[in-house]
Amino acid sequence: MGHFKPTQETKRIMTFPSSNDQLCKDLLDSSILDLEKISNHYKIEDLQSNFYKDIIIPISLHFDSFPKRNEPYLICLTGGQGSGKTTMSYFIQEVLSKHCDRPSMGFSIDDIYKSQEERKKISEEVHPLCYVRGVPGTHDVGMGMDLIKQLSEANIDSVIKIPSFCKPEDKHYPERDWPTYKGKPDFIFFDAWCGGAKPISEENWLSPMNDLEREEDPEGVWSKWSNRELKKDYQELFDRFDLLLMIKVPNMEFVYKSRWIQEQTLAKTIKDPVLMEKIMTKEEVYRFVMHYERLTHYILEEMPKFSDIVLERDDQFIFSITKAP
Repeated sequence: MGHFKPTQETKRIMTFPSSNDQLCKDLLDSSILDLEKISNHYKIEDLQSNFYKDIIIPISLHFDSFPKRNEPYLICLTGGQGSGKTTMSYFIQEVLSKHCDRPSMGFSIDDIYKSQEERKKISEEVHPLCYVRGVPGTHDVGMGMDLIKQLSEANIDSVIKIPSFCKPEDKHYPERDWPTYKGKPDFIFFDAWCGGAKPISEENWLSPMNDLEREEDPEGVWSKWSNRELKKDYQELFDRFDLLLMIKVPNMEFVYKSRWIQEQTLAKTIKDPVLMEKIMTKEEVYRFVMHYERLTHYILEEMPKFSDIVLERDDQFIFSITKAP
């Protein structure tokens, strides 16, 4: 497989590529083996046959058309839990970095949670549900902003630590074990289930939406607290996005199903028996996703309108590009 070498002509912002374009075909030929290695490494099964050809390659080639600049492009991948944001980010980073000479890296909102101690303090001051990680208000947005600043100011010799969070243990890995990125990227990919979301109006606040809210937050103290937190430094971070890519799933039930598949996939990659004991059951996963339901409804309904690229993932887990520049 040869290294893909686009001409200077392709280095301009161009019409969104078609998978049948020769440039897409050449890039697919160049990168297919590396993409398959990623799929195998992360135990990703049952990918649609045209996923690389019709989804990953055209999107990657579109990003490669962005002109070089001193500041890295910040690309956000947003969508419901388990929709495939992180996996898609891995694939696109691989193509850009190894086959387009566009250094790229990524991190997730799941890696910048506040500590258990910080969340415990908030839960004692506001509401017990504030301890549970996930919703706006439970992230250390400053940690993410600091990382973006370091990457933006990096040089070819810089070595930058990337925060890494262990979900089964609900805490960050020791900093000495965090992965590192060397150099300065052309692209930073940030995947976040609520990336780009705006606060919901409280004028017509809906009554409890699921068993969790009915049983533990009937007055909406916790849900309104999280909504107000979304108004704060999250918006400063979101305003920095150069492009918002959304993966839109059919409905909330699909989010529940996808998050359960995600937990099962996580279990396949864990070898530590202690961590395996902390993998959630299906019932626990569904209860956990209830924390996200209120804002997820808004994301599914409203965010396709202001996303730059929209991928729809149907109930058979098939992706298609439905909105592009």
